[in-house]
Amino acid sequence: MPDTRESALRGDCANCFGLCCVALPFARSADFPVSKASGEPCRNLREDFRCGIHERLRPSGYQGCTVYDCFGAGQRVSQVTFGGVSWREAPETARRMYEVFPVVRQLHELLRYLTGALALRTARPVHPELRAALARVEGLAAGTPADLERLDVAAVRTQVNPLLLRTSELVRATAGGRPKSRRGADLMGKRLRGTDLRGALLIAADLTGADLSLTDLIGADLRDADLSGADLTDALFLTQPQLNSARGNAATRLPEGFDRPAHWPA
Repeated sequence: MPDTRESALRGDCANCFGLCCVALPFARSADFPVSKASGEPCRNLREDFRCGIHERLRPSGYQGCTVYDCFGAGQRVSQVTFGGVSWREAPETARRMYEVFPVVRQLHELLRYLTGALALRTARPVHPELRAALARVEGLAAGTPADLERLDVAAVRTQVNPLLLRTSELVRATAGGRPKSRRGADLMGKRLRGTDLRGALLIAADLTGADLSLTDLIGADLRDADLSGADLTDALFLTQPQLNSARGNAATRLPEGFDRPAHWPA
């Protein structure tokens, strides 16, 4: 079976070559104070690949950095795909490394969803298919740089998504009544309670005190959504970046294994 330990699907900056700080572009906005092109090292990246302003990213205007998570793709590409040789040590590999990193990041996100689905007892009817999909995606993530460059990752997501949707339907059917579907809906600024939010636009939505048990959150945009006092204990397919982009407090209930964002008030 593939390595689906929690640590393997969470970013480990100490074992990464600062790939998110180099490979990914960003534009001057509310999330970043300056613009940066893909392949251009962030001005704050140190020689040891650590961030020089990590403890003050938000006050410095780098809110986008505090939201991002590579799902463990950074350390995999750095230490496995490229054998622990950095783009500084071997500049000729830099371009390929930058192109491979976002591909592996998407594959690791799928691994995160599939692993979570396999932990759901009520999804047992599809566990064999989930295990097969997990092994396939892990095999793709373990490919060579050339394999990963050629990979149509969008097609992989298209193949996996129906299985995740089936998982969601099986789990939510146990709630004694299927929540109203809000998939793909524009719910910006709306007040919600316990609906199916897969793919919903929830920017600045008021979810204070909401019971989000068995709510499917794949693709839900939670930027600046207020989760104060909300219960996400049994939310489906929640990710750490979604939490990082939202607002919450000490009363927000999180699933096991998730970190309470440092910018949330204690």
